[in-house]
Amino acid sequence: MKVDFGPHFEPKVSLCRKMADALEVVELLERAEEVEELAQLVGNVRKRYIRDKDNPMEFYNDIEFKKRFRFDKETVLEIAHLFEDRLTKLNNRGLPVPPIIQLLTALRFYATGNFQLVTADLQGISQSTVSRIVKKISIMIAQLRPHYVKFPSREEGRTNSLHFFQTARFPGVLGAIDGTHVPIMSPGGEYGEVFRNRKTIFTLNCQGIVDQNRKFIDFVTGWPGSTHDNRMFNSSRICAQFERGEHDGILLGDSGYACRPFVLTPLLNPQTESEEAYNVAHKRARNIVERTFGCWKKKFPCLSKKFSLTKLETVTTVIVATVVLHNIAADHGLLEEPLLHEVENEDEGHHPPPQPLGAIARRAIIQQYF
Repeated sequence: MKVDFGPHFEPKVSLCRKMADALEVVELLERAEEVEELAQLVGNVRKRYIRDKDNPMEFYNDIEFKKRFRFDKETVLEIAHLFEDRLTKLNNRGLPVPPIIQLLTALRFYATGNFQLVTADLQGISQSTVSRIVKKISIMIAQLRPHYVKFPSREEGRTNSLHFFQTARFPGVLGAIDGTHVPIMSPGGEYGEVFRNRKTIFTLNCQGIVDQNRKFIDFVTGWPGSTHDNRMFNSSRICAQFERGEHDGILLGDSGYACRPFVLTPLLNPQTESEEAYNVAHKRARNIVERTFGCWKKKFPCLSKKFSLTKLETVTTVIVATVVLHNIAADHGLLEEPLLHEVENEDEGHHPPPQPLGAIARRAIIQQYF
């Protein structure tokens, strides 16, 4: 049955419908505002950048900064400038890492050798990102090696020789050579044991040649810890260059090297005053390489700890990168003299016999100068 409410009821029904429509519109607008606020919040998270107060360049004073990163701020900016065209922002799941922070991340790792400490210091950067940054920056710095670790020209060699002579009265010296060990985790596998040195520690053996300014002029790494220094030198590029007569002058090495015309070693059993004087001068001149290793490892403590890096290729890259940085530090007067116990002075116990021509060259030096 159809009910007729009369003509006066139609406007009231129409008004109710309009009010319902209006309430629905208001509700939709409120939901839209909530969605917009949520989208803005999410957008802000995605666009978040490391702010200025999170930048160690601004947060730390000069003394604190140098203590943490081993360089002053000016030198860090100079280092960053060397490869800034290749330093793009690394994305850490929505958190872009500025190039300067990437460099500081690597420097902090070299100063600690601990990914966890780096992550704690540089808040907002995950440990996995720190690991990627250290590898990336180390490769870039190591690629600068030809510019910062190079053998002297003939003119520079004469200057080196003069400095060595003024210091120790030893003639014709281009540099001092020695080996040093960097501890690593056991590589494992079939050949893992060859990395165990005579102290039963897993290491990489490194060969350095330094000048009178405590700068590396040649460097070799990657050899297992069980390798003798003499074998490492015999296989090196610099040895081949000396054998071809490409360098004027001599190197000073300890008794772990075979005495040869271009590598003079001390006498194991000096018999005369001249031979004693030769040994004293030799030790005084060669001591620079032991002090340089001490400076290098003091500046970059990661070299004295077992690397938490698992790939040997990455470990050797980090080692070379620190050598480059050491020479940059030397150029800027940022090397610290090592303490007595930090200076390496160990005999590896392996004394190869002198080569005949080496013994003749050593005897001639003794007769002429001592």
